[in-house]
Amino acid sequence: MTAAPFPATLAPVKRISLLRRYFRRPVGVVALVVFAVVVLAAVFAPWLAPYDPNHVDFALTHAEPGNGHLLGGDSAGRDIFSRLLYGARTTLYGGVITCVTGVVLGVPTGVVAGYFGGATDRVCSWISDALQSVPGMIVLLVVAAGTGQDFTVLMIALGVFLSPGYYRITRARALTVRREPYIDAARVAGVGTVRILRTHLLRAVYAPIIVQTALTAGLAIGMQAGLQFLGIGSASTPSWGQTMNDGFLNMLTYPLILLWPSIALGVTIAALAFIGSTLADLVSVRAEQPTRRGRARVREALAAPAPDALGNGGASGAHEHAAADCALRIENLRVGYATDKGVKEVVRGVSLDAAPGEVLGIVGESGSGKTQTVFSVLDLLPSGGTAVADGIWVGGREVGKAAERAKLLGREIGYVPQEPMTNLDPCYPIGHQLVEPLRRVHGLDKAAAKKRAREVLVRVGLTDPDRVMASYPHQISGGMAQRVLIAGAVAGRPSLLVADEPTTALDVTVQAEVLELLRELQAEYGMALVIVTHNFGVVADICDRVVVMKDGRIVETGPVDQIFRAPEDPYTAELISASLDDTEGRDALDQAWERRGLAHAAGEETGR
Repeated sequence: MTAAPFPATLAPVKRISLLRRYFRRPVGVVALVVFAVVVLAAVFAPWLAPYDPNHVDFALTHAEPGNGHLLGGDSAGRDIFSRLLYGARTTLYGGVITCVTGVVLGVPTGVVAGYFGGATDRVCSWISDALQSVPGMIVLLVVAAGTGQDFTVLMIALGVFLSPGYYRITRARALTVRREPYIDAARVAGVGTVRILRTHLLRAVYAPIIVQTALTAGLAIGMQAGLQFLGIGSASTPSWGQTMNDGFLNMLTYPLILLWPSIALGVTIAALAFIGSTLADLVSVRAEQPTRRGRARVREALAAPAPDALGNGGASGAHEHAAADCALRIENLRVGYATDKGVKEVVRGVSLDAAPGEVLGIVGESGSGKTQTVFSVLDLLPSGGTAVADGIWVGGREVGKAAERAKLLGREIGYVPQEPMTNLDPCYPIGHQLVEPLRRVHGLDKAAAKKRAREVLVRVGLTDPDRVMASYPHQISGGMAQRVLIAGAVAGRPSLLVADEPTTALDVTVQAEVLELLRELQAEYGMALVIVTHNFGVVADICDRVVVMKDGRIVETGPVDQIFRAPEDPYTAELISASLDDTEGRDALDQAWERRGLAHAAGEETGR
């Protein structure tokens, strides 16, 4: 096959901006704006406050809002609005001190403990557990009494008690990262331990640390307000907690004093909680999520596809059966992704069908669009993908909307994924993962669902179904896991079975067994089997018809015998020739075996 030339210069990889993705979350934006207002109020308090926060005017005692006092006066005759503005400075200062202390103590120790393990991990974890077991509020009161109620020292002590939260998150992440192959590669390359910790481990933990800091800040603000409510701190330093204490003492006669600081504290903590929640969603999913407007632009672009360099812009492929007679029928499917340079169309006008009892193979090199085609039917496209089609039929019924196809999953449509081990949940035994869909989707009771699951395990060739059902995924082999997935796919007796590269992760012997099993099940249940593969050998073994894809389009379709005997498109001929290593194709292999057999026969004659 002709190899594509490697580009002389590679386009730089554009990093997805966390800030840009954050501003696309309305809840996160509102929370950030609210918190920014609190920060600005604290920073500019000397200019925004209309009065000195400690100025006492007895005429202002328990004053109602008005007469130049926006929120009225407290029990000592001080302006509440001014004290809240200055109290924001105290609150934010305490939150910063607490978070910095927690990060400085928790993050490095968590990285070191997770990376080195052993005695280092045990000692650090023991210290962390000891800190969590101590009643923090009591210790903080003791610290306050021993330091003369020094606010900074008190917030540092609070940060010490909150540092185990940072430690546990960092340690868990470091334990995972240290087992990655690139860490071993760095060691073999001679990279020192300190550099590995700084460049690999710390970079891997920064995302959860950002989330933890937002949540810790809210917790720290709440705890310091509680301490100030108990009377900890200087009376000359305005704080929200002291104002709440004043309001609590006068709650029955003048409840407004308690209302204003409670609102300020609640809004600030809620804003930090929403910021942390939004960041948690963003750092767990690195890809940029498409907006409705972006999806609409992709749909508009796909609705009128532009012709490529060869002038191809319409549908490709052909239909062999009427729509009412098809287990699956796709008409003019287009799949696209939004990029900085416009819409990248990866499937460009694909049309195909498969009748009940027929095995259709979709074959092509990596990137040809074959998996994207079947994923569009299964509604498994990545979050940035958008599919548009003139029509999709399943079981002779048009199901153009994803919601309509979703109702058929597990009933009319079965799916065998590519990677057997990663598609089984390691937290549950095999039996649970087979029984639960039968109960939820098909409404069987527990005994009936368990019986059917056992039957399909026996049918797919597992001779000890009870042991398999009681086993967890890590306790079975890859071949057994693939048979389990096939059993789960056919347990609902679907009319259409989609298999995406079902033999890629298996050795040659198991591949042949799995292909034979799929063929037997397809014939037994009368299903239409659509198998996605890049191997023409698989096509020859199992398929009735084949669809050849290249660059998102169908270049050739027809019966397998015809395609192998006389491929019309040069690309199909290249794929067939490349299906076996070190030979020019199947014909060359057959000729080589014939020559070897003749030579062997001639040698025997000479020996006689």
